[in-house]
Amino acid sequence: MTEVSFYILPTESLQDRHLFACKLIEKAYRSGCFCYVMTDTDEQSQIIDNLLWTFRAGSFIPHQIYNGAPPEIEKVILIGSLAAPEPWQNTLFNLSSHYPDPGQLTTRIFEILDNSEATKVHGRNRYRRYQQSGMKLTTHKDW
Repeated sequence: MTEVSFYILPTESLQDRHLFACKLIEKAYRSGCFCYVMTDTDEQSQIIDNLLWTFRAGSFIPHQIYNGAPPEIEKVILIGSLAAPEPWQNTLFNLSSHYPDPGQLTTRIFEILDNSEATKVHGRNRYRRYQQSGMKLTTHKDW
């Protein structure tokens, strides 16, 4: 069963949302998870790509933007607005405004929301869809 964790930040800052995502991605990477980070646009993918290099001094997370071609190395975090390729479907970080349509291989989805009304509306819609699909849901608000 897929487990979905919602993280609702107290701020409306998109920058804070992206930085928080980087911290969770780093934690996943350090535990041996090579995830897919879903974005809405190529521009958002580039922002996450840049932040993963700079968000914390001394941090190294191998990552690249996914453009449909298989990555050159397997053990890498992929970032993109396309559907996740099969080897990266296990763990998804959804920074997009869309329902990620989890595959058979998906065991974890991380939803990171800021406190803006637009983000919360999209998040509530995805929450309902996950719930209707019978997924296990948890919500974290105290960050």
